[in-house]
Amino acid sequence: QVQVVESGGGLVQPGGSLRLSCTVSVSTSIFNYYGMGWYRQAPGKQRELVAAITGGNYTRYADSVKGRFTISRDNAKKTVYLQMDSPMPGDTAVYYCNAGVIVTSHLVREGDHWGQGTQVTVSS
Repeated sequence: QVQVVESGGGLVQPGGSLRLSCTVSVSTSIFNYYGMGWYRQAPGKQRELVAAITGGNYTRYADSVKGRFTISRDNAKKTVYLQMDSPMPGDTAVYYCNAGVIVTSHLVREGDHWGQGTQVTVSS
């Protein structure tokens, strides 16, 4: 069974920085081909895509985070990151890592494997 484990959430001030990490329990050869995504869900709202990255490092971002958040991956560590710079209170949510994402220039389709989520709170 594939396990997806997030870490790095917490309280951050507006304008600060925070980095989320997500590690997947698959072989390196499989992870190299996995599309990976970060989603978030705020109270009372639907889950939404934040950013996604293919095995070849093609990336997609939600318009609301473009220029502020950066998704990246380290295949040797089987880990994907979400660097959150200049977060705003509206970024407060539970952030979920998703493995097996399908990412093209036209769509992003959720994968089958989810982490448990990590809370990010942006507040002064």
